[in-house]
Amino acid sequence: MATLSDQLDRLGVDPATAAWLERLVGDWHLIADLSFSDLVLWLPDADDPNIFRAVAQVRPATGPTALEDDVVGDEIAYEPDSGVVEAYLSAEPVETSDNKLQAGIPVDQLALPVRRPCEVAEHLEAGDFEEGHFEGDADDEVRADAAIVAVIERHTNQMNVRAPSTLEDNYLEIAEILTWMLQAGDFPIPGEPLDPTQSLRVGDGLIRLDAGGRVTYATPNATTAFRRLGLTKDLMDERLADVTARLVTEQPQQPVAAFLAGGTAREMDLVSGAVVLRLRVLPLRGPDGPLPPIVLCKDISELRRRERQLVTKDATIREIHHRVKNNLQTVAALLRMQGRRIDSPEARAALAEAMSRVAAIAVVHETLSQSYDEVVDFDEVADRVLRMVADVSRASRSDVRVLREGSFGRVPATVATPLSLVVTELCQNAIEHGFGDLPGTVLVRPRTDAGELTVEVCDDGQGLPSDFDPSAGQSLGLSIVDTLVRDLGGSFVLEQNPAGQGSRAVVRVPVVPPDEHRAGNEMG
Repeated sequence: MATLSDQLDRLGVDPATAAWLERLVGDWHLIADLSFSDLVLWLPDADDPNIFRAVAQVRPATGPTALEDDVVGDEIAYEPDSGVVEAYLSAEPVETSDNKLQAGIPVDQLALPVRRPCEVAEHLEAGDFEEGHFEGDADDEVRADAAIVAVIERHTNQMNVRAPSTLEDNYLEIAEILTWMLQAGDFPIPGEPLDPTQSLRVGDGLIRLDAGGRVTYATPNATTAFRRLGLTKDLMDERLADVTARLVTEQPQQPVAAFLAGGTAREMDLVSGAVVLRLRVLPLRGPDGPLPPIVLCKDISELRRRERQLVTKDATIREIHHRVKNNLQTVAALLRMQGRRIDSPEARAALAEAMSRVAAIAVVHETLSQSYDEVVDFDEVADRVLRMVADVSRASRSDVRVLREGSFGRVPATVATPLSLVVTELCQNAIEHGFGDLPGTVLVRPRTDAGELTVEVCDDGQGLPSDFDPSAGQSLGLSIVDTLVRDLGGSFVLEQNPAGQGSRAVVRVPVVPPDEHRAGNEMG
């Protein structure tokens, strides 16, 4: 399925509005959870305004869904009586049904026009739009002149209507405020861009405040979270800033009172011993101006503990790579020293080759020791290996240039070590058997296509012997290449260079990035 960004681009939505809509979708779970409703985002087609397409959908985490099936990708075409179409054209909310049956479920539907904030248009015209950040006058009235760019259709399952409760009443009251803000162009709430996958949810814990910062309502989960922080009494009627000041053992980045009164959506972590409580403040607005904010909260102590463990493990792994690199470099130095004390040219050449193999592996471990990634920018590794091979060549025979044309890209760490050895062996083989004491050039041409890496190693030397038989016994270097490539699930061919003089080695290996590999396993 295409991403929201791709769909917005296909529908011709300008970059500023597209970024704003993506942020809206990142935060609209608040409205879905508070209203116990499914939400669907509809946009007009770029080529035909009589067609609307569903580009995003969210289900409530607080109640049953009203939409059993996904509707993203569906369209409303030439249906003037549709509530979506009517809401878009009239710029007014449209009640599209009264307990309409959907798959046997009574559902209330409401189509809400979505206004693009004036600030988005202004930034677009000025060319200084900054993704995820809009600031406007908090005292503005509803911007009736703001453009309607989309429609959100709200579907509420009425099969199991909740019994009236304080929690439900507060949820629905806040949902109506956010719904008004949505129509006024004030939602999503301006503030720090957040990762939607880690954004606090309504069900984590919700607190309502009055104009003086006192708690007027706290969900059971919110009370539990503060009790873990050390609270021994009820939150009701307490000033939230005063409560947190008494409980924390580490001073937050800014006073909680200033955090709550900031006027933008933002997050803060409160620490009391081993307990970490994350707060997210959401300032609200109504037709008559600013309203007291709501606060979402969640105990993230376990998340923090795991993050610390991951950081420690990552640091340990990097240190291991660093030590392995140091040990391999020591081995390479010992081989070099041993080679200098041997008179036999054959033995000296064998030690030089062994040194190159060890050094090639060391280069990979040095790269891994400097990164937390599971993938390696192999161009840097390859360039260092090629320089090393060329230096060894110049020390033992005439000048041979070893060059790279093209990019290896990023390869999984599990592929990097054997691939570095393969490149080293092929280049050394080309130099040793292709040139003798003559100068020349070895070209390494990597390219990646559809998850497969192809590496060609070509030389302009004397080429393969006329009686060369690839099925016959190979040299140690070619045997190493063949074994490593087969272990990687790839193929290896050595042949005369079809482009001219010399020989050509072609290696093909799969290089699926770790994240794609994991996704494939999950789908399977």
